[in-house]
Parts: sequence; C-alpha cells; structure tokens
Amino acid sequence: MAWLILLLAGLLEIVWAVGLKYTAGFTKPWPSIITLSAMIASFVLLGHALRTLPLGVAYSVWVGIGVVGTVIFGAWLFDESLSLWKIVSILLILLGIVGLKLTS
Repeated sequence: MAWLILLLAGLLEIVWAVGLKYTAGFTKPWPSIITLSAMIASFVLLGHALRTLPLGVAYSVWVGIGVVGTVIFGAWLFDESLSLWKIVSILLILLGIVGLKLTS
C-alpha cells in the first residue's frame, strides 16, 4: 500500500511541476490553486509513505517519478526537445526506480 501511495505522490509531483508553468508566477488564480493543492497533497502522501518505506528509497522514487513525468509532459505540452541522450537518461532513471523498488 505504501508503494501505491508513493506512486500517487509522484504523479501529483508531476501535476504541480507542470502546473508551475501555467501559473505565470502565481498570477493566474486557478492554475495556482491547482498547483498548490497538488503540492500539498503530494507532500502529505510522501509523508504517509515514509511511515513504512525508507527515506532514501521513497524520496528517490518520488523525485524520479516527478523528473521522468515532467520531462515527458514538457516535451508533449511545451514542445521541449527530447534528444537521444535525454531519452537514455530518462530510461536510466526508470531503471534506478525499478532497482530501488526491487531491493527494498
């Protein structure tokens, strides 16, 4: 159950990271409310997952999910470039997340 909570926390990290782009420096109310809500929920869920999971593993997985998702959504929504090396790097992060899960 802690892993599922951590996954949800990571997905919400993607929401708030992408949401930051839409807030225009927190000058747009609705994107700002959504972004701040996702931030709070993500941190609360991470804290809940940390009751069971080791800190280093949970935090690394949470950040990894956020990094990979943010890069993918940045490319999709904002036409940010995805070079071969960026894709290889994302795959290495995913491999690290899987490795941390398998060894915990």
